[in-house]
Amino acid sequence: MARFLASVFFLVLPSYAAPPELLQAAVSLHPLDLDAGISANVSGDLPPPGTSKRAPHSIIIGVRKGGTRALLEMLDIHPEVAVAATEVHFFDWDENYAKGFEWYRDLMPYSYPRQITVEKTPGYFTSPLAPERIRAMNSSIKLLLILRDPAERVVSDYTQVYFNRLESHKPVQAIENLLVRNGALNTRYKAIHRSLYDVHMRNWLRHFPLEQIHIVDGDTLIHDPLPELQKVERFLNLPPRIVSSNFYFNQTKGFYCIRSDGRERCLHESKGRPHPAVNSTVLQKLRSYLREHNHSFYRLVKRTFDWQ
Repeated sequence: MARFLASVFFLVLPSYAAPPELLQAAVSLHPLDLDAGISANVSGDLPPPGTSKRAPHSIIIGVRKGGTRALLEMLDIHPEVAVAATEVHFFDWDENYAKGFEWYRDLMPYSYPRQITVEKTPGYFTSPLAPERIRAMNSSIKLLLILRDPAERVVSDYTQVYFNRLESHKPVQAIENLLVRNGALNTRYKAIHRSLYDVHMRNWLRHFPLEQIHIVDGDTLIHDPLPELQKVERFLNLPPRIVSSNFYFNQTKGFYCIRSDGRERCLHESKGRPHPAVNSTVLQKLRSYLREHNHSFYRLVKRTFDWQ
């Protein structure tokens, strides 16, 4: 009897507990017609009536230190977007993937039927396994990839690790000692490998057509967020709801903050940390090494970026 009741329960609530083989049908995109006033983010023990937890309709797949958190926070302005609160690392960490789809979906926010759910995990972009796993979940999912100048991304990557190690009272190294070994660029340094955008993009294009991957210019998002957000709205088939008044430049922090629902908020203080000065010769070695990879990436995605 218990098994029978459980079967009935899953049939009644397919959006919350559909088995993996039914996932693709469950996450198909629909036209969005919610009232603009409905909030995307809901919390508490009891879900609002009419909401459920659903697999994401779109995933921000990376890149690490490319602006993924800023992009997610800015998308959160849109009333027809529900965002996952934390990085899930479902498709790139074997131990999480082994927990199964029910575990993954339970980490998604409650949303209304006509909202879309978005999660972001920057580690997906550089994961060899993530593209195939995501495609197995939903081959028509829309992917968001935010990139910045790859050399600047390397320095930002180092900066984050540097401060994390300081806070944990662990020893730190100068960035030059990590970038160069025995007089040559240390291409085994993980931060450099993460900036080989063409290498990782080829893996994604084996599983998804380019039309399903929208690339956000992270450098532009920092200096002029609205045009980039409008492109994302169009890509996700969202009605235009994000406007210039949703952003204001914070002189103290040196970047744009968000104004929404009568509240103002900025990214965490760990964002926008000043980068260390890097030896110019070492930096030139890094840029020279990345240059051919950049041009290879341009050919793959059929567009160029203003990277040095």
